[in-house]
Amino acid sequence: MTKQPASPTEFASLLDSPNQPTLPKVGDTVEGTIIALSKSEVHVDIDGLLTGVVRGKELVDESGDSSSLKVGDHAKATVLEFENENGEVELSFRQAGHEKAWGELDALLNRREPIAVTVVAANKGGLMVKVGHIDGFLPVSQLTPEHYPRVEGGDKSKILELLGKFIDTQLTVKILDTDESAGKLIVSEKAAWEEQRSEALRAYQVGQVIEGKVTGVVDFGIFVGFGDGLEGLVHISELAWQRIDNPKGVFQVGQPMKAMIIGIDGAKISLSLKRLEDDPWQQATEKYHVGDAVKGKVARLNTFGAFVELDDIVHGLCHISELSHARVKDPAEIVRPGDVREFKIISFDPVQHRLGLSLKALQPVPEGLETKEGEDEKTNDEKPEPTADQEKTDAPTPDTAN
Repeated sequence: MTKQPASPTEFASLLDSPNQPTLPKVGDTVEGTIIALSKSEVHVDIDGLLTGVVRGKELVDESGDSSSLKVGDHAKATVLEFENENGEVELSFRQAGHEKAWGELDALLNRREPIAVTVVAANKGGLMVKVGHIDGFLPVSQLTPEHYPRVEGGDKSKILELLGKFIDTQLTVKILDTDESAGKLIVSEKAAWEEQRSEALRAYQVGQVIEGKVTGVVDFGIFVGFGDGLEGLVHISELAWQRIDNPKGVFQVGQPMKAMIIGIDGAKISLSLKRLEDDPWQQATEKYHVGDAVKGKVARLNTFGAFVELDDIVHGLCHISELSHARVKDPAEIVRPGDVREFKIISFDPVQHRLGLSLKALQPVPEGLETKEGEDEKTNDEKPEPTADQEKTDAPTPDTAN
């Protein structure tokens, strides 16, 4: 006849024996052997002295260990109640599994190891994932450039549509943050990708020319993929020496591309197309000289003057103080975009891509016009003369480009 484990009441009487066992307390984690199980409950022998039972919601644990238990297996459980209505120790796989699962996540966070997760849902802010049996969140900002939803204008419904395509797929991520008490788990695909990319980047250096394909076209430039999963940004100001207003009208995804690496900052790669060609501004010194009268087309106006195209490459600035001998409050009083006028070159710095123009220098000073001495010079100092590259675009280089 099989000896039955002692009940908690019988077990307590053993405490008076010389070799008294240690009595488990509520909250302790104990280990025992499965002696019987069903869909609704599992019975556990604890050291041949106590019988414990796990039932209801306490059967399911986040570590997943309890899902495949069978008679004879060893299992850990947390004591919920020392003696229930049947004289058994009330146990929980759920609580013990919770502690184990979150302990493993903390260890992964400390070791910064990449792990595979499954995407189970999406919202406008990112992706919900499963790390084992624990729910986690992957913010959209932590996706790799390949998976980042590049949507013109940031249309949230389109972003959600693109994110929804990842449901039921697996992604490689790193754990960014865990908070067991709040049940918060944040992961990053970008962090795992950047580590891998840092290794691949060791084969590249600034000044090197790469070959790849256009992987994305946006209003501030193009993305070019190359090498082993690497991707860099060609900012709109680095696309060509001439002005490009809309990259989408010039480049297409999949287009073969050569580019020069002009910057590597951590895992961020900056590329240039225009630096594969000689700077036409250097050759412009043979065509343009200070003192020359030249024809130019007004491209656009700003509060401090008019940008003027002398040809497809060389643009200059006619400062507001150089538009007229009379004081001008708004450049539109004198010129309009599209106007073709004759200007005098008053300064030329091909290295910095600066060319200063003047309308008033070609016009006689009206008789009787009163001017305040030094006023024009002060106006000239109000704003620094922009370079041609600054005039090309007002689009900033985004921090999330790579």
